[in-house]
Amino acid sequence: MEKRRVVLTGIGVLSPVGSGVENFWSALVAGKSGVGPITRFDASQFDARIAAELKDYKSEDHFNSKDARKTSLFIQYAVVAAREAVINAGFKMDQADPHRVGVVIGSGIGCVRSAEEEYQKFLDKGPGRISPFFIPKMIINEAAGQVSIETGAKGPATCSVTACATGTTCIGDAFRMIQYGEIDAAFAGGTEAAICVLGVGGFASLKALSTRNDAPEQASRPFDKDRDGFVMGEGACVVVLEELAYARKRGANIIAEIVGFGQTSDAFHSTAPEDSGDGAARAMVMAVKGAGLRLEDVDYINAHGTSTYLNDKIESLAIRNAFGAHARKLAVSSTKSMTGHLLGAAGAVELAACALAIRDQVIPPTINYTTPDPECDLDYVPNQARRTRVNVAISNSLGFGGHNATLTVKRFEA
Repeated sequence: MEKRRVVLTGIGVLSPVGSGVENFWSALVAGKSGVGPITRFDASQFDARIAAELKDYKSEDHFNSKDARKTSLFIQYAVVAAREAVINAGFKMDQADPHRVGVVIGSGIGCVRSAEEEYQKFLDKGPGRISPFFIPKMIINEAAGQVSIETGAKGPATCSVTACATGTTCIGDAFRMIQYGEIDAAFAGGTEAAICVLGVGGFASLKALSTRNDAPEQASRPFDKDRDGFVMGEGACVVVLEELAYARKRGANIIAEIVGFGQTSDAFHSTAPEDSGDGAARAMVMAVKGAGLRLEDVDYINAHGTSTYLNDKIESLAIRNAFGAHARKLAVSSTKSMTGHLLGAAGAVELAACALAIRDQVIPPTINYTTPDPECDLDYVPNQARRTRVNVAISNSLGFGGHNATLTVKRFEA
């Protein structure tokens, strides 16, 4: 079966550095940090008291009071991002066959905050006060379900949950559905809103979070020798993917072409990457060679780059192993240095950054890179954006449980 070409025609973003695709992108290029003290709850008892929150988001700006009460933040974020993506793409469902349009949107964690709130109601007032909306607010598939309801898409509405690789996996799944003819278009991505007591507390107990509380904007420092953990972020990104002929027929503006997807498992540990980086390396090779490209064709890698000791060391090793001598010629950056780690939304946000890097021929930097680490010895585009040729880029996502996923995106050529 001949594989169909898949193009990216729209992007919607809610991010800690700015919401709206152009606000988001200009902030990344400028090297703006979205990290600050936690305001979602009183974090004074926590070792980690900083996060990358959505500072400009108000539910009432996007939903009526009834819908806002019964819909949790991670679902709201997905719906708002999808609305922007549809507008950005100029996609009109009344001019499409809704049965051929899918939704693939996931979250790494779902709504932990709802579990906190409803359990407190149970303790304070008994089981009769638990909200009838609790389950729909919490379960991860509701992000895809609500976007399907919002847009009218009646094809597959599903989600993959692969921890911090979720956004990448969901876009990869949608890419394949279109590539193999199951659907013609999809709204795909990831969403997360886990900055709450249990979300922060859980990662803090794992000793995974930065405790650079006195200098929050400098806390996320991927590949830097002095990195001390990741910074939790929140937000969402939804992209519009379409089969090429379908997009051309409606006169869509094509931002970039999705050409490859690779995913593997480490089969090693629940939270730590496998020492050799083999799984991550295989995902990268699969995503590039499966696209019919040579490894030498890749210009830029948007790294998973979490700012944790093990991830950055092992991902750097995996890049060297996957690309060999070409690794020294690659530009590698981590936009998590600015956005923090959006968990299940991270891969979608970073795929969008790759597409925009290709559109504008500029690579966003890794900010806060001041002290090189001998174990992380690649070109991490330190501190300043770089204007250069970007024809092919890949986006890496590595999730707890050993999930590795990579997407390949390239400049569209007719």
